[in-house]
Amino acid sequence: MTDKASHSLISISREDGQSPVAEPLDLGGRVRELRKARGWTLEQAAKQAGLARSTLSKIENGQMSPTYEALKKLALGLEISVPQLFTQPQRDQINGRMAVTRSGEGAAKATVTYEHELLAEVLSRKRMLPYRAQIRARSIDEFDGWVRHDGEEFLYVLTGVIRLYTEFYEPIEMRRGDSAYYDATMGHNVISISAEDATILWVTSLS
Repeated sequence: MTDKASHSLISISREDGQSPVAEPLDLGGRVRELRKARGWTLEQAAKQAGLARSTLSKIENGQMSPTYEALKKLALGLEISVPQLFTQPQRDQINGRMAVTRSGEGAAKATVTYEHELLAEVLSRKRMLPYRAQIRARSIDEFDGWVRHDGEEFLYVLTGVIRLYTEFYEPIEMRRGDSAYYDATMGHNVISISAEDATILWVTSLS
């Protein structure tokens, strides 16, 4: 997705003593960064903020200058203050980060078809979203259309047998140790075809 500017200028001074320059803040990019840091899709973030998905998409793409009311809704949905939307994010390089998630201690997020366990949730500004999923669904009919979202995705079967459905390929049966890497904007769904719920590791890119 291309982020174009709806700019708010923040003045900065160079350490070498040159004249102050203005560094533009890409509001759309800032909103997108905050959304992805929370691991939210456009639909999830729009719902949190009480905005239409199309409106949030236009804001992130710089195709719309949000009203103050929309900014307040965005800030409330992202659980920050309005000024924080215009605060230049830190560019300092982070080295040596690590998060350990013990078995069964990930944050649980259940849906009708999947039961997710979010991993490494304590880390902010992740570039990947790793999670373990228990596949409850047994039929493609249990889904309300395709699942699709930004980024790319890696799937690895931990237990059981699954069938991976994708928008442009024939369904694929996968067993323990099998993996797939695909464009997550392509519609995709997964069902368990083993007697027990299958479990898989999913890793989704956030940038």
